[in-house]
Amino acid sequence: MHILTTMNKKVFFLFLNLMFCCGYVGAQQVEKSDLQKRAEAVDPKQNIANARSLYIHAFNDYYNKGQIAQGVECAVKATALYYKENFYKEAFDLLRRADEAINSGKQSASAKAASHYLVTKERVQMYMKLRKSESAKDQLAILENLAAQTSDESVKNDLLYTKAIYYYTFGQNAQGNAVFKEMANKLTAQKEYGKVDEVYQTLIANGRKSNNANMVAQSYSNYIAWKDSANALKHADEINALKQQIADNEAAISEKDSSLTLRSAIIIGLCVLAGALAAALVVGGVVLMRFILLTRKQKKTIKMAQDSDALKAKFISNISAQLEPTLQKLDGRIPEVKALLDFSNRIQTLSELQNNADTELELEEVQIQQFCENLKEEVRDRLKSNVTLTVNAPKMNVNINKEYVSHILMHLLTNAAEYTPAGGNIWLDFKKRSPHKYQFMVSDTGCGIPEEKHDDVFKPFLEIRDLTTGDGLGLPICKQMAQNMNGDLAIDPQFTKGARFVLDLNV
Repeated sequence: MHILTTMNKKVFFLFLNLMFCCGYVGAQQVEKSDLQKRAEAVDPKQNIANARSLYIHAFNDYYNKGQIAQGVECAVKATALYYKENFYKEAFDLLRRADEAINSGKQSASAKAASHYLVTKERVQMYMKLRKSESAKDQLAILENLAAQTSDESVKNDLLYTKAIYYYTFGQNAQGNAVFKEMANKLTAQKEYGKVDEVYQTLIANGRKSNNANMVAQSYSNYIAWKDSANALKHADEINALKQQIADNEAAISEKDSSLTLRSAIIIGLCVLAGALAAALVVGGVVLMRFILLTRKQKKTIKMAQDSDALKAKFISNISAQLEPTLQKLDGRIPEVKALLDFSNRIQTLSELQNNADTELELEEVQIQQFCENLKEEVRDRLKSNVTLTVNAPKMNVNINKEYVSHILMHLLTNAAEYTPAGGNIWLDFKKRSPHKYQFMVSDTGCGIPEEKHDDVFKPFLEIRDLTTGDGLGLPICKQMAQNMNGDLAIDPQFTKGARFVLDLNV
């Protein structure tokens, strides 16, 4: 007898909803697109064509974004709305497109099997509605293979529901009962008693709706047998739970008894320790007071040294400023006068940098490769014959203080051009060491700098110089600029084929 032939449609859809509640939900719970939300907001009873169209658009949108699982969910819903109006050709075509989308996607093998499972299950539903038993049976065999590939227990539970519907649809009551019994046993083993009860109640109700007295009698008999078995299992679970609770309580009491003795010993030990700590606190207090007094003295000494340095810098700056008006009256074309003017200006620059060491500098976003290429063009005319200047910098944007960095790199490149002989090489490199640390390197194949002078070249006023050959303030000014940018400038001791200066920046 064909059970679902006369079954009320509302009961059938109620059965399907129960099946989905207990079984597998194909698409993962993710944020839905606006198109899918709009499709779900349309009542198919009022405008089935509009709901179907929106689901198809949502499927295409998901597919273009590579979200295959969500797209398949929408395609399946649109398919149901197609064959609800007997548009079977369009429904089968849409499912074929869904299969093609799954095959072309980048899902894992198990995820593809799960998506194909949803599509194939919808074909089974259509063949059952068309009363094509053999076609539905073929698709059911495919469903079993796909369920095995997913290795998902919820998919296997859903397969049992689908097989039961198939058997009852084509009047195979014995097979349907067997599947329901298998499903009941499985859910009972998982202690899902409520779900099993709902399944049997729905099965009995469907038998009554279809006037199938034999099905009602068999279902009710199976239900009573399961009910007795389930009650026995529930009572056993409750007894085991009570036994476990008693065992836990006994263990807790035993643990508390043993802990009382331990606590008494701990209390005595704590009293002894408290006495020792009190004595230690007295000694520590004396030591702390001496340390505080010594720290205050050290702070005072440090402050006096800092004030002294500031006064020295201000004194030197004032001398330079006082000399400048007089120097300006002299002929600047004379090398010695020009050297004095430059020396005076550099002294003031160094003094200002030292006084503004704590001032926060403004940063500017620059395209680092173009920035380095511009510096290369500025220094090109100073290169000796056949000297090659190479820039190695990526195309990326970096926030730096453009004024200070440009000054430092131009000074280093100018020095490299001066000390690199004909036929030599100069490199300007940039590297990103971490998300907030950058590094510029200027390397050359010149005469190099002796290792014992690596630190002295950054210190001003260490030796008396002929100002016409250089005042020795260029590198100290660059060093101070680097420190003002929360960075540093140093010579790489590992580079021995010339000289390499490394500018580290922390932004």
